[in-house]
Formats: sequence, structure tokens, C-alpha cells
Amino acid sequence: MKTWTPKPADIKRDWIVVDAEGLILGRLATQIANHLRGKHKPEFTPHADNGDFVVIVNASKIRVTGNKLEDKKYYRHTGYFGGIKETSLKDLLAKKPEKVIELAVRGMLPKNRLSRHLLTKLKVYPGPEHPHAAQNPKPLAVK
Repeated sequence: MKTWTPKPADIKRDWIVVDAEGLILGRLATQIANHLRGKHKPEFTPHADNGDFVVIVNASKIRVTGNKLEDKKYYRHTGYFGGIKETSLKDLLAKKPEKVIELAVRGMLPKNRLSRHLLTKLKVYPGPEHPHAAQNPKPLAVK
């Protein structure tokens, strides 16, 4: 038996829109990561990009459980000695709510070059409007 691998012409990419209002961050991120990779399709291939484009609206209205608003910290480094910076989830949601979802989805993708390519298909917007109406995105019901 031969193994079938989808060719780039065989891959059909859809546009999906997700309303993140009232959804829990981690549960939303897992389903988004699966759609970006294409794991919901029968022709899923781990080493190839056959996922969909995902548009997330209302990113500023996500929820988290427990005390994560105050306890969860995001770290970055400036490159200088002693240059580690710390930001809480509450502060990051107030300043850049789209960054919170992007970081959560990034953590659930494989750590390789393919994940950097997959993240370019993720579009996150803090409000209800998005500029991708021409692509006719289908709504996705996230549980």
C-alpha cells in the first residue's frame, strides 16, 4: 500500500469566524489550534499545512477561570542584562487583548517552522468588526 499525501492543489482552505465573547481562553485556543493545523479534516497530515484561516472577533471579552487574571504572568526579555519584563494577564487584556489569544494558540502549536507559518493564518480582533467579509467566513460554534 502506498501512503497518500495531499498535494497543494488538493487542499481546500475555508475561512472561519469565531466570536470569543464569554468563551474560556484555553478551551478556545485548543479548538483554534486544531483548525489551524487541519486536524478536523480527514486528510490531515502532521508535516503539511492543510488547515483553515481563522478570524477571532471580540477578543477583549474572553474569560479565564480561577485567579488567572492576577496570577498569570507573561514574560519577555529586552536583550539587556536584567532586562526581564513581567506583565499580568489583566494588564495585557487591557492593552492588547489580541496578543493574549495569539500567545495561547502559539503555545498549543508544534514548536517548528510550520507553526510560524500557521500563525499567519490566525487573525484576531479586539472588537466585533473584521475586514475579512469578502472571504465569506463561516461561523464556528465553540463549546
